[in-house]
Amino acid sequence: SLPVDLAGLPVPVVYAFTKGEPGSVTLTSDDGHGARLAAERLKKMGRKRLLHITGPLEFTSAVERAEAFRAVAGGGAPVLHGVWSEAWGHEAIDRIWNTGGERPDGIFCGNDQIARGVVDALRERGVRVPEDVSVIGFDNWEIMAAQTRPPLTTVDMNLKELGREAGLMVLALAEGRTIEPGLRKLPCRLVVRDSCGGVGRQN
Repeated sequence: SLPVDLAGLPVPVVYAFTKGEPGSVTLTSDDGHGARLAAERLKKMGRKRLLHITGPLEFTSAVERAEAFRAVAGGGAPVLHGVWSEAWGHEAIDRIWNTGGERPDGIFCGNDQIARGVVDALRERGVRVPEDVSVIGFDNWEIMAAQTRPPLTTVDMNLKELGREAGLMVLALAEGRTIEPGLRKLPCRLVVRDSCGGVGRQN
């Protein structure tokens, strides 16, 4: 929740990534759409044993991504909830590789930090990315994605476009135009780098 109450301000307010007042306009990225793009890409690369490693269940975004991932990957596809960190990505791979069960050949991670930990943990085991396992992150945190070895394929939430939309809405409201209240979800895009196989294309 916000630390201040914006409802009484004499200026138009558009909320982004937080629940607004009743009757307000809220903009957010479509987490489910981003997760579907990732899972579909893994399947397109021929991956059959898909896994999702993500953040805590208390985060709506983590739950929405997990549900959308399972809708594409199949209801039985495993989802591991933890924290949003490289250490959790590492720990999740430790857990999977040490149990001796079926190992994934495609992993979708809830953010780029988790993905970086996953890629590092796989490399330490001599598992090749993307030849043996394809990995996809979420956020397109470009410094993290570019420095991962191999560079990370990841979902971009189009935050610049979201900011642009919010700005246009504030201007429209300031001019007295009516904007239909409610939640608007903006689509994501997949930025393809080396970690899932298939290089240099965006869709």
